Amino acid sequence: MQQNIELTFTEPFKATEHEILTEEAKAFLSELVEQFTLRRNALLQARVAWQKKIDGGALPDFLPETESIRNGDWTIRGVPDDLMDRRVEITGPVERKMIINALNANVKVFMADFEDSLAPEWRKVVDGQVNLRDAVAGTISFTNEEGKQYALKPNPAVLICRVRGLHLPEKHVLWQNAPVPGALFDFALYFHHNHRKLLDKGSGPYFYLPKLQSYQEAAWWNDVFCYAEDRYTLPRGTIKATVLIETLPAVFQMHEILHALRDHIVGLNCGRWDYIFSYIKTLKNHNDRVLPDRQVVTMDKPFLNAYSRLLIKTCHKRRAFAMGGMAAFIPSKDTQLNEKVLEKIRADKILETSNGHDGTWVAHPGLADTAMAVFDQALGTRKNQLDVLRENDAPITAQELLAPCDGERTEEGMRTNIRIALQYIEAWISGNGCVPIYNLMEDAATAEISRASIWQWIRHQKCLSNGKAVTKELFDTFLQEELMVIRSEVGETRFTNGRFIDAAQLMKKITTADELVDFLTLPGYEILS
Repeated sequence: MQQNIELTFTEPFKATEHEILTEEAKAFLSELVEQFTLRRNALLQARVAWQKKIDGGALPDFLPETESIRNGDWTIRGVPDDLMDRRVEITGPVERKMIINALNANVKVFMADFEDSLAPEWRKVVDGQVNLRDAVAGTISFTNEEGKQYALKPNPAVLICRVRGLHLPEKHVLWQNAPVPGALFDFALYFHHNHRKLLDKGSGPYFYLPKLQSYQEAAWWNDVFCYAEDRYTLPRGTIKATVLIETLPAVFQMHEILHALRDHIVGLNCGRWDYIFSYIKTLKNHNDRVLPDRQVVTMDKPFLNAYSRLLIKTCHKRRAFAMGGMAAFIPSKDTQLNEKVLEKIRADKILETSNGHDGTWVAHPGLADTAMAVFDQALGTRKNQLDVLRENDAPITAQELLAPCDGERTEEGMRTNIRIALQYIEAWISGNGCVPIYNLMEDAATAEISRASIWQWIRHQKCLSNGKAVTKELFDTFLQEELMVIRSEVGETRFTNGRFIDAAQLMKKITTADELVDFLTLPGYEILS
């Protein structure tokens, strides 16, 4: 164990730890942890108290006490030049080869992810910081087992770092005998090592902030940023952030979130998959808000389209970017199937451009050209769509944002959800947080939808379209049967050497629990290899 002021590191330090966890970096991390952890803990408790009201029958709504902010005439501080055009962004974990391929892709921005697409093994978290440091320095390279070499091309994409959500701990670093916030760990190390080089090359320390639920949480981040800027003698507003609106509570506080971070924020993003999960989780006790099969809950559904349009109108009124959501498809080697995939991408991105989004996300470099072509056609010579103000829209109401979603609950959909969640959980607890499954790039958000929707069907005693009642017993039967389907799909060797049995046990535990587990990554982190 290593100790630094108030921090205890439970993993032995190797060469990479000494590179990243220098005395200066540890001192900065220690200050942030001591300054901000107790407030973070209080914010998490406030989430619990708010959720109890919703569980008791209340519904989320716009806040009466912040009406003056929503009606006020104000804008954010501004957007750096290298973030003015974000028409296509690619996301992925902080693995060395992935970083190089993403920065070299036909995109404007790469979001390097310490959150939903990374299973936070200690080694991967530390190596991720090394990889990003080398990417910022322009020295990153990689050679695979076959000897193929990867290196950065000239003019790579702009780099943005997504830190972990407020709920996620870093269990290998302790303060007062408790794990430190993963968000502070990720932020402190990336900022400390890279802010100067980023600024010297005309960019800056840019961040994506996930899973926020309230403007108070945004204000917490604003204070973290201000502390960092003051400590390193940087002008106010040097740090820039994009906030993912991926929780149901947050969609009712978008003006307030922008206002709380107005010196540092440049935009909001429609984190659609997590948003669907949050809709289920928030309204879990509301029998009339149970979603159908995940596969039919698409962005043209009224409650999701209202969310997209409200985000655009809110952002553009404040001169902030409104980023579209993730295209989770991945290219197929089958020509006919691939054309269907690309057509779905085109349709999805055309909907986003017509709504007024400034950019979008893809999960695979092979989709970048398709998404780029749609935005190129929509934007023309413009760098963004900040001029699309949607001023003639009727006000979007809480009722629209909470509208029930039509569609069937099918046995095929339930079984597919089980197979997806099982395979994702198995990969995650084995150390891989970003997994191609059935032509989709799955991360924690999509697995969360799969298991949470089944929990809700059980909770409200829903029936499938074939008349079968969704019970714990039915789920257990399907779970065992689909486990065998996976066994045949992946092969005996892969199944035996993997952690599919552990994954099935974890999925059963969280899907049949009396109370919905907030995030599968929390119990998953306890057994992460």
